[in-house]
Amino acid sequence: MCSDKLAARQSLMVQLTPTSSFSLKVRIKGPNRAGMLSSVIEAIARCHGSLGDITLVEQTLQESVRDLCIDTASEAHASEVEQAIRQLPGVEVLSTEDRTFALHRGGKITVNSRIPVKNQSDLAMAYTPGVGRICREIADYPDAVYRLTVKQNMVAIVTDGSAVLGLGNLGPEAALPVMEGKALLFKEFGGVDAFPICLATQDTDEIVNTVKHIAPVFGGVNLEDIAAPRCFEIEKRLRAETNIPIFHDDQHGTAIVVLAALENALKVVDKPIERVRIVLNGAGAAGIAIAQLLQAAGANQIMICDSQGIVSKDRLDLNLAKQAWAVDLSGQLDVALEGADVFIGVSAPGVVTAEMVRTMAAQPIVFAMANPIPEIQPELIQADAAVIATGRSDYPNQINNVLAFPGLFRGALDCRASALTQRMYLEAARAIAALVSPQERHREHIVPSAFDPRVAPAVAAAVKQAALIDGVTKCSNEVG
Repeated sequence: MCSDKLAARQSLMVQLTPTSSFSLKVRIKGPNRAGMLSSVIEAIARCHGSLGDITLVEQTLQESVRDLCIDTASEAHASEVEQAIRQLPGVEVLSTEDRTFALHRGGKITVNSRIPVKNQSDLAMAYTPGVGRICREIADYPDAVYRLTVKQNMVAIVTDGSAVLGLGNLGPEAALPVMEGKALLFKEFGGVDAFPICLATQDTDEIVNTVKHIAPVFGGVNLEDIAAPRCFEIEKRLRAETNIPIFHDDQHGTAIVVLAALENALKVVDKPIERVRIVLNGAGAAGIAIAQLLQAAGANQIMICDSQGIVSKDRLDLNLAKQAWAVDLSGQLDVALEGADVFIGVSAPGVVTAEMVRTMAAQPIVFAMANPIPEIQPELIQADAAVIATGRSDYPNQINNVLAFPGLFRGALDCRASALTQRMYLEAARAIAALVSPQERHREHIVPSAFDPRVAPAVAAAVKQAALIDGVTKCSNEVG
Protein backbone atom coordinates (compact mmCIF):
# COMPACT_ATOMS: atom_id res chain seq x y z
CA MET A 1 0.00 0.00 0.00
CA CYS A 2 1.47 3.41 -0.98
CA SER A 3 2.09 5.99 1.73
CA ASP A 4 -0.70 8.31 0.46
CA LYS A 5 -3.27 5.53 0.72
CA LEU A 6 -1.97 4.55 4.14
CA ALA A 7 -2.19 8.13 5.39
CA ALA A 8 -5.75 8.34 4.09
CA ARG A 9 -6.63 5.07 5.83
CA GLN A 10 -5.09 6.28 9.09
CA SER A 11 -6.96 9.58 8.81
CA LEU A 12 -10.23 7.72 8.29
CA MET A 13 -9.58 5.55 11.34
CA VAL A 14 -8.98 8.66 13.45
CA GLN A 15 -12.13 10.26 12.09
CA LEU A 16 -14.05 7.32 13.50
CA THR A 17 -12.49 7.71 16.96
CA PRO A 18 -14.77 9.97 19.02
CA THR A 19 -13.16 12.27 21.54
CA SER A 20 -14.39 14.79 24.07
CA SER A 21 -12.56 17.46 22.05
CA PHE A 22 -15.55 17.35 19.67
CA SER A 23 -18.27 16.76 22.25
CA LEU A 24 -21.87 17.94 21.83
CA LYS A 25 -24.66 18.55 24.28
CA VAL A 26 -27.94 17.99 22.47
CA ARG A 27 -31.29 18.77 24.11
CA ILE A 28 -34.12 16.71 22.63
CA LYS A 29 -37.86 16.54 23.17
CA GLY A 30 -39.98 13.57 22.26
CA PRO A 31 -43.06 11.56 23.20
CA ASN A 32 -42.92 9.92 26.61
CA ARG A 33 -43.25 6.36 25.40
CA ALA A 34 -41.21 3.19 25.37
CA GLY A 35 -38.64 3.01 22.59
CA MET A 36 -38.23 6.74 21.98
CA LEU A 37 -34.85 7.04 23.73
CA SER A 38 -33.58 3.78 22.28
CA SER A 39 -34.23 5.06 18.75
CA VAL A 40 -32.08 8.10 19.48
CA ILE A 41 -29.30 5.92 20.91
CA GLU A 42 -29.40 3.69 17.83
CA ALA A 43 -29.16 6.71 15.52
CA ILE A 44 -26.08 7.96 17.38
CA ALA A 45 -24.48 4.51 17.24
CA ARG A 46 -25.09 4.19 13.50
CA CYS A 47 -23.10 7.40 13.02
CA HIS A 48 -20.27 6.09 15.24
CA GLY A 49 -20.92 8.72 17.92
CA SER A 50 -20.13 7.89 21.54
CA LEU A 51 -22.99 8.59 23.95
CA GLY A 52 -22.08 9.74 27.45
CA ASP A 53 -24.30 11.27 30.12
CA ILE A 54 -28.08 11.34 29.64
CA THR A 55 -29.92 13.84 31.85
CA LEU A 56 -33.70 13.93 32.23
CA VAL A 57 -34.52 17.66 32.25
CA GLU A 58 -38.33 17.54 32.31
CA GLN A 59 -41.04 14.91 31.93
CA THR A 60 -44.82 14.91 31.67
CA LEU A 61 -47.28 12.17 30.79
CA GLN A 62 -47.00 13.22 27.15
CA GLU A 63 -43.39 14.38 26.62
CA SER A 64 -39.88 14.12 27.96
CA VAL A 65 -36.91 16.48 27.54
CA ARG A 66 -33.37 15.13 27.85
CA ASP A 67 -29.82 16.39 27.48
CA LEU A 68 -27.43 14.03 25.70
CA CYS A 69 -23.63 14.36 25.83
CA ILE A 70 -22.12 12.86 22.68
CA ASP A 71 -18.44 12.54 21.75
CA THR A 72 -17.65 12.80 18.03
CA ALA A 73 -14.48 12.76 15.94
CA SER A 74 -14.65 16.12 14.12
CA GLU A 75 -16.90 19.10 13.47
CA ALA A 76 -18.24 17.37 10.35
CA HIS A 77 -18.89 14.19 12.33
CA ALA A 78 -20.71 16.20 15.02
CA SER A 79 -22.95 17.74 12.34
CA GLU A 80 -23.65 14.27 10.94
CA VAL A 81 -24.69 12.96 14.36
CA GLU A 82 -26.92 15.97 14.97
CA GLN A 83 -28.65 15.56 11.60
CA ALA A 84 -29.26 11.87 12.26
CA ILE A 85 -31.10 12.79 15.48
CA ARG A 86 -33.09 15.55 13.77
CA GLN A 87 -34.35 13.09 11.13
CA LEU A 88 -35.95 10.78 13.69
CA PRO A 89 -39.77 10.92 13.56
CA GLY A 90 -41.30 12.49 16.65
CA VAL A 91 -37.97 13.77 18.01
CA GLU A 92 -37.33 17.52 18.19
CA VAL A 93 -33.85 18.92 18.73
CA LEU A 94 -34.36 21.94 21.00
CA SER A 95 -30.72 23.03 21.11
CA THR A 96 -27.17 21.91 20.45
CA GLU A 97 -24.00 23.15 22.10
CA ASP A 98 -20.34 22.47 21.39
CA ARG A 99 -19.14 21.51 24.86
CA THR A 100 -15.52 22.52 24.16
CA PHE A 101 -16.55 26.02 23.10
CA ALA A 102 -18.89 26.22 26.09
CA LEU A 103 -16.03 25.27 28.43
CA HIS A 104 -13.86 28.08 27.04
CA ARG A 105 -16.56 30.75 27.13
CA GLY A 106 -15.29 33.62 29.28
CA GLY A 107 -11.86 31.99 29.61
CA LYS A 108 -10.67 29.17 31.84
CA ILE A 109 -8.89 31.04 34.62
CA THR A 110 -9.49 33.95 37.00
CA VAL A 111 -7.49 35.92 39.55
CA ASN A 112 -8.83 35.46 43.09
CA SER A 113 -7.98 37.21 46.32
CA ARG A 114 -6.30 35.10 49.00
CA ILE A 115 -7.52 37.30 51.83
CA PRO A 116 -10.88 38.87 52.67
CA VAL A 117 -11.21 42.66 52.74
CA LYS A 118 -14.24 43.21 54.95
CA ASN A 119 -13.50 46.37 56.89
CA GLN A 120 -11.30 49.46 57.15
CA SER A 121 -8.67 47.60 59.13
CA ASP A 122 -8.27 44.95 56.41
CA LEU A 123 -8.02 47.66 53.78
CA ALA A 124 -5.39 49.59 55.72
CA MET A 125 -3.16 46.51 56.00
CA ALA A 126 -3.70 45.07 52.52
CA TYR A 127 -3.33 48.41 50.79
CA THR A 128 -2.39 51.93 51.82
CA PRO A 129 -0.98 52.91 54.22
CA GLY A 130 0.12 49.49 55.58
CA VAL A 131 1.41 48.14 52.29
CA GLY A 132 4.06 50.86 52.29
CA ARG A 133 5.85 49.03 55.10
CA ILE A 134 6.03 45.92 52.91
CA CYS A 135 7.40 47.94 49.98
CA ARG A 136 10.12 49.37 52.20
CA GLU A 137 11.00 45.91 53.55
CA ILE A 138 11.52 44.59 50.03
CA ALA A 139 13.52 47.65 49.02
CA ASP A 140 15.82 47.11 52.00
CA TYR A 141 15.93 43.31 51.73
CA PRO A 142 15.26 42.27 48.08
CA ASP A 143 14.94 38.58 48.89
CA ALA A 144 11.86 39.40 50.97
CA VAL A 145 9.93 39.64 47.69
CA TYR A 146 9.72 35.82 47.74
CA ARG A 147 8.26 35.82 51.25
CA LEU A 148 5.88 38.76 50.94
CA THR A 149 4.50 38.61 47.38
CA VAL A 150 3.09 36.25 44.75
CA LYS A 151 6.57 35.82 43.24
CA GLN A 152 7.16 32.77 45.44
CA ASN A 153 4.49 30.79 43.57
CA MET A 154 3.95 32.61 40.27
CA VAL A 155 5.03 31.48 36.80
CA ALA A 156 4.78 33.44 33.55
CA ILE A 157 3.63 31.37 30.57
CA VAL A 158 5.19 33.24 27.65
CA THR A 159 4.47 32.73 23.95
CA ASP A 160 4.70 34.60 20.68
CA GLY A 161 2.08 32.39 19.04
CA SER A 162 4.50 31.20 16.36
CA ALA A 163 4.05 27.43 16.88
CA VAL A 164 0.64 26.88 18.48
CA LEU A 165 0.16 23.15 19.11
CA GLY A 166 0.42 21.55 15.66
CA LEU A 167 -1.50 24.38 14.04
CA GLY A 168 1.39 26.68 13.14
CA ASN A 169 1.93 30.42 13.40
CA LEU A 170 -1.49 31.60 14.63
CA GLY A 171 -0.36 34.69 16.54
CA PRO A 172 -0.70 35.75 20.19
CA GLU A 173 -4.49 36.05 20.46
CA ALA A 174 -5.08 32.57 19.03
CA ALA A 175 -2.42 31.20 21.39
CA LEU A 176 -4.22 32.52 24.47
CA PRO A 177 -6.59 29.52 24.95
CA VAL A 178 -3.57 27.20 25.08
CA MET A 179 -1.77 29.40 27.59
CA GLU A 180 -4.92 29.62 29.74
CA GLY A 181 -5.12 25.83 29.65
CA LYS A 182 -1.49 25.61 30.70
CA ALA A 183 -2.16 27.93 33.63
CA LEU A 184 -5.09 25.75 34.66
CA LEU A 185 -2.90 22.63 34.60
CA PHE A 186 -0.18 24.33 36.64
CA LYS A 187 -2.73 25.08 39.33
CA GLU A 188 -4.67 21.82 39.26
CA PHE A 189 -1.69 19.46 39.16
CA GLY A 190 1.06 21.40 40.92
CA GLY A 191 -0.63 24.08 42.99
CA VAL A 192 1.38 26.66 41.04
CA ASP A 193 -0.14 30.03 40.12
CA ALA A 194 0.57 30.87 36.49
CA PHE A 195 -0.48 33.62 34.12
CA PRO A 196 -0.52 33.71 30.30
CA ILE A 197 1.70 36.31 28.62
CA CYS A 198 1.02 36.36 24.86
CA LEU A 199 3.40 38.76 23.14
CA ALA A 200 2.56 40.71 19.99
CA THR A 201 6.07 40.28 18.60
CA GLN A 202 8.13 37.46 17.15
CA ASP A 203 11.41 39.34 17.34
CA THR A 204 13.94 37.51 19.49
CA ASP A 205 15.43 40.63 21.06
CA GLU A 206 12.02 42.04 21.93
CA ILE A 207 10.86 38.78 23.47
CA VAL A 208 14.01 38.47 25.59
CA ASN A 209 13.83 42.08 26.74
CA THR A 210 10.11 41.85 27.54
CA VAL A 211 10.55 38.74 29.68
CA LYS A 212 13.49 40.35 31.49
CA HIS A 213 11.36 43.43 32.20
CA ILE A 214 8.48 41.45 33.71
CA ALA A 215 10.68 38.98 35.61
CA PRO A 216 10.38 40.81 38.98
CA VAL A 217 6.80 39.51 39.32
CA PHE A 218 7.55 35.86 38.59
CA GLY A 219 9.42 33.04 40.29
CA GLY A 220 9.87 31.25 36.95
CA VAL A 221 9.11 31.42 33.24
CA ASN A 222 7.55 28.72 31.09
CA LEU A 223 8.20 29.40 27.39
CA GLU A 224 5.51 27.87 25.23
CA ASP A 225 4.70 27.42 21.53
CA ILE A 226 7.68 29.42 20.22
CA ALA A 227 8.99 28.12 16.91
CA ALA A 228 12.43 26.59 16.42
CA PRO A 229 15.19 27.56 16.01
CA ARG A 230 14.30 30.93 17.61
CA CYS A 231 13.16 29.21 20.81
CA PHE A 232 16.67 27.87 21.44
CA GLU A 233 18.26 31.34 21.42
CA ILE A 234 15.47 32.87 23.52
CA GLU A 235 15.83 30.22 26.19
CA LYS A 236 19.63 30.39 26.17
CA ARG A 237 19.71 34.17 26.52
CA LEU A 238 17.05 34.30 29.24
CA ARG A 239 18.90 31.67 31.24
CA ALA A 240 22.04 33.78 31.03
CA GLU A 241 20.37 37.13 31.70
CA THR A 242 17.88 36.29 34.49
CA ASN A 243 18.18 34.63 37.90
CA ILE A 244 14.92 32.62 37.81
CA PRO A 245 14.17 29.22 36.23
CA ILE A 246 13.53 29.42 32.48
CA PHE A 247 11.82 26.38 30.95
CA HIS A 248 10.68 25.69 27.40
CA ASP A 249 8.07 22.99 27.90
CA ASP A 250 7.86 22.04 24.23
CA GLN A 251 11.51 21.06 24.54
CA HIS A 252 12.24 19.85 28.03
CA GLY A 253 8.79 18.84 29.25
CA THR A 254 8.43 16.57 26.25
CA ALA A 255 11.94 15.23 26.71
CA ILE A 256 11.39 14.41 30.39
CA VAL A 257 8.24 12.40 29.75
CA VAL A 258 9.73 10.64 26.72
CA LEU A 259 12.74 9.56 28.79
CA ALA A 260 10.47 8.32 31.60
CA ALA A 261 8.42 6.30 29.13
CA LEU A 262 11.47 4.97 27.33
CA GLU A 263 13.18 3.81 30.51
CA ASN A 264 10.18 1.65 31.35
CA ALA A 265 9.65 0.49 27.76
CA LEU A 266 13.26 -0.67 27.61
CA LYS A 267 12.71 -2.63 30.83
CA VAL A 268 9.72 -4.33 29.21
CA VAL A 269 11.90 -5.54 26.32
CA ASP A 270 15.02 -5.99 28.50
CA LYS A 271 17.31 -3.71 26.49
CA PRO A 272 19.79 -1.23 28.05
CA ILE A 273 19.61 2.34 26.79
CA GLU A 274 23.35 2.31 26.08
CA ARG A 275 22.96 -0.40 23.43
CA VAL A 276 19.80 0.56 21.57
CA ARG A 277 19.68 2.47 18.30
CA ILE A 278 17.16 5.30 18.44
CA VAL A 279 15.60 7.12 15.49
CA LEU A 280 13.94 10.48 16.14
CA ASN A 281 11.64 11.93 13.49
CA GLY A 282 11.23 15.67 13.95
CA ALA A 283 14.16 18.03 14.41
CA GLY A 284 12.37 20.98 15.94
CA ALA A 285 12.35 22.09 19.56
CA ALA A 286 11.02 18.82 20.97
CA GLY A 287 13.17 16.53 18.83
CA ILE A 288 16.47 18.21 19.63
CA ALA A 289 15.69 18.39 23.36
CA ILE A 290 14.68 14.72 23.45
CA ALA A 291 17.94 13.76 21.77
CA GLN A 292 19.95 15.82 24.26
CA LEU A 293 18.24 14.32 27.30
CA LEU A 294 18.43 10.75 26.00
CA GLN A 295 22.13 11.27 25.37
CA ALA A 296 22.56 12.55 28.93
CA ALA A 297 20.76 9.41 30.14
CA GLY A 298 23.27 7.16 28.36
CA ALA A 299 21.96 6.72 24.82
CA ASN A 300 24.83 6.89 22.33
CA GLN A 301 23.21 5.78 19.06
CA ILE A 302 20.75 8.52 18.10
CA MET A 303 19.78 9.42 14.55
CA ILE A 304 17.50 12.37 13.78
CA CYS A 305 15.33 12.80 10.69
CA ASP A 306 13.37 15.83 9.51
CA SER A 307 11.02 16.43 6.59
CA GLN A 308 13.99 16.17 4.19
CA GLY A 309 15.21 12.84 5.56
CA ILE A 310 18.16 11.88 7.72
CA VAL A 311 20.04 14.79 9.30
CA SER A 312 23.18 13.98 7.36
CA LYS A 313 26.61 15.57 7.09
CA ASP A 314 26.03 15.66 3.33
CA ARG A 315 23.25 18.24 3.66
CA LEU A 316 23.84 21.97 3.31
CA ASP A 317 20.48 23.11 4.76
CA LEU A 318 21.08 22.32 8.44
CA ASN A 319 20.78 24.97 11.15
CA LEU A 320 23.22 24.95 14.06
CA ALA A 321 20.97 22.81 16.26
CA LYS A 322 20.73 20.12 13.58
CA GLN A 323 24.41 20.27 12.63
CA ALA A 324 25.33 18.97 16.07
CA TRP A 325 23.43 15.75 15.29
CA ALA A 326 24.49 15.18 11.69
CA VAL A 327 25.58 11.64 10.81
CA ASP A 328 27.39 10.03 7.89
CA LEU A 329 24.33 8.14 6.61
CA SER A 330 22.02 9.69 4.00
CA GLY A 331 18.48 8.75 3.01
CA GLN A 332 14.88 8.97 4.13
CA LEU A 333 13.15 7.78 7.30
CA ASP A 334 12.75 4.23 5.97
CA VAL A 335 16.53 3.92 5.66
CA ALA A 336 17.05 5.22 9.20
CA LEU A 337 14.54 2.76 10.68
CA GLU A 338 16.19 -0.39 9.32
CA GLY A 339 17.50 -2.25 12.35
CA ALA A 340 16.54 0.48 14.82
CA ASP A 341 15.35 -0.50 18.30
CA VAL A 342 13.35 2.65 19.03
CA PHE A 343 11.31 5.09 16.95
CA ILE A 344 10.31 8.42 18.52
CA GLY A 345 8.08 10.65 16.43
CA VAL A 346 7.41 14.33 17.10
CA SER A 347 6.57 15.12 13.52
CA ALA A 348 3.59 14.55 11.23
CA PRO A 349 0.76 12.06 10.68
CA GLY A 350 1.15 8.97 8.56
CA VAL A 351 4.89 9.18 7.88
CA VAL A 352 5.59 5.67 9.19
CA THR A 353 4.25 2.49 7.61
CA ALA A 354 3.82 -0.96 9.10
CA GLU A 355 6.42 -2.17 6.61
CA MET A 356 8.95 0.26 8.08
CA VAL A 357 8.26 -1.00 11.60
CA ARG A 358 8.78 -4.57 10.41
CA THR A 359 12.33 -3.63 9.28
CA MET A 360 13.25 -2.53 12.80
CA ALA A 361 15.13 -4.70 15.28
CA ALA A 362 13.39 -7.41 17.28
CA GLN A 363 10.88 -6.12 19.85
CA PRO A 364 10.82 -2.56 18.52
CA ILE A 365 9.53 0.36 20.59
CA VAL A 366 7.38 2.92 18.74
CA PHE A 367 6.51 6.30 20.24
CA ALA A 368 4.26 7.96 17.63
CA MET A 369 3.46 11.28 19.29
CA ALA A 370 2.14 13.53 16.52
CA ASN A 371 -1.26 14.92 17.50
CA PRO A 372 -4.07 14.45 16.79
CA ILE A 373 -3.03 11.88 14.17
CA PRO A 374 0.12 9.91 15.08
CA GLU A 375 2.94 8.98 12.73
CA ILE A 376 1.32 5.55 12.52
CA GLN A 377 -1.93 4.27 13.99
CA PRO A 378 -1.27 1.79 16.82
CA GLU A 379 -3.86 -0.61 15.36
CA LEU A 380 -1.61 -1.15 12.35
CA ILE A 381 1.39 -2.42 14.34
CA GLN A 382 -0.04 -4.19 17.37
CA ALA A 383 1.54 -7.45 16.24
CA ASP A 384 4.83 -5.87 15.16
CA ALA A 385 5.82 -3.50 17.99
CA ALA A 386 6.63 -4.61 21.52
CA VAL A 387 5.63 -1.27 23.07
CA ILE A 388 3.58 1.54 21.52
CA ALA A 389 2.98 5.01 22.93
CA THR A 390 1.25 8.10 21.54
CA GLY A 391 0.34 11.60 22.63
CA ARG A 392 -3.36 10.74 22.68
CA SER A 393 -5.52 10.00 25.69
CA ASP A 394 -7.59 7.34 23.93
CA TYR A 395 -4.68 4.90 23.57
CA PRO A 396 -2.53 3.27 26.27
CA ASN A 397 0.76 4.95 27.23
CA GLN A 398 -0.10 8.60 26.67
CA ILE A 399 3.10 10.67 26.71
CA ASN A 400 1.74 13.85 28.26
CA ASN A 401 3.81 16.83 29.41
CA VAL A 402 1.46 17.37 32.34
CA LEU A 403 3.38 14.55 34.03
CA ALA A 404 6.43 16.83 34.13
CA PHE A 405 5.99 20.59 34.22
CA PRO A 406 3.68 21.07 37.26
CA GLY A 407 5.92 19.04 39.56
CA LEU A 408 9.10 20.43 38.08
CA PHE A 409 8.06 24.02 38.78
CA ARG A 410 6.62 23.03 42.15
CA GLY A 411 10.04 21.76 43.16
CA ALA A 412 11.95 24.65 41.61
CA LEU A 413 9.77 27.27 43.31
CA ASP A 414 9.80 25.51 46.67
CA CYS A 415 13.60 25.50 46.80
CA ARG A 416 13.95 28.87 45.06
CA ALA A 417 16.05 27.42 42.28
CA SER A 418 17.90 30.06 40.28
CA ALA A 419 18.06 27.82 37.20
CA LEU A 420 16.99 24.46 35.82
CA THR A 421 19.66 21.88 35.05
CA GLN A 422 20.00 18.70 33.04
CA ARG A 423 20.28 16.76 36.29
CA MET A 424 16.88 18.12 37.36
CA TYR A 425 15.36 16.92 34.09
CA LEU A 426 16.94 13.49 34.42
CA GLU A 427 15.79 13.05 38.00
CA ALA A 428 12.29 14.25 37.13
CA ALA A 429 12.10 11.60 34.40
CA ARG A 430 13.33 8.89 36.72
CA ALA A 431 10.82 9.90 39.39
CA ILE A 432 7.98 9.58 36.88
CA ALA A 433 9.24 6.20 35.64
CA ALA A 434 9.62 4.88 39.20
CA LEU A 435 5.90 5.37 39.87
CA VAL A 436 5.20 2.37 37.63
CA SER A 437 6.29 -0.59 39.72
CA PRO A 438 7.81 -3.73 38.17
CA GLN A 439 4.61 -5.59 39.01
CA GLU A 440 2.48 -3.01 37.15
CA ARG A 441 4.82 -2.45 34.21
CA HIS A 442 3.85 -4.03 30.89
CA ARG A 443 3.59 -3.07 27.22
CA GLU A 444 0.45 -1.01 27.80
CA HIS A 445 1.51 0.59 31.09
CA ILE A 446 4.89 2.36 30.99
CA VAL A 447 3.92 5.75 32.48
CA PRO A 448 1.60 6.71 35.33
CA SER A 449 -1.70 8.41 34.69
CA ALA A 450 -1.69 12.20 34.49
CA PHE A 451 -4.28 12.06 37.28
CA ASP A 452 -2.08 10.00 39.62
CA PRO A 453 -1.75 12.27 42.69
CA ARG A 454 1.74 10.94 43.38
CA VAL A 455 3.27 12.39 40.22
CA ALA A 456 3.75 16.09 41.00
CA PRO A 457 5.04 15.52 44.57
CA ALA A 458 7.48 12.85 43.34
CA VAL A 459 8.80 15.08 40.57
CA ALA A 460 9.04 18.07 42.93
CA ALA A 461 11.05 16.09 45.47
CA ALA A 462 13.43 14.81 42.78
CA VAL A 463 13.90 18.31 41.37
CA LYS A 464 14.69 19.77 44.79
CA GLN A 465 17.32 17.12 45.49
CA ALA A 466 18.93 17.68 42.08
CA ALA A 467 18.91 21.44 42.65
CA LEU A 468 20.74 20.94 45.93
CA ILE A 469 23.38 18.74 44.30
CA ASP A 470 23.88 21.25 41.47
CA GLY A 471 24.06 24.18 43.87
CA VAL A 472 21.25 26.20 42.28
CA THR A 473 18.96 26.46 45.31
CA LYS A 474 18.81 29.19 47.96
CA CYS A 475 16.76 27.10 50.40
CA SER A 476 18.93 24.05 51.07
CA ASN A 477 17.56 23.74 54.58
CA GLU A 478 14.11 23.06 53.12
CA VAL A 479 15.22 20.43 50.63
CA GLY A 480 14.65 16.85 51.60
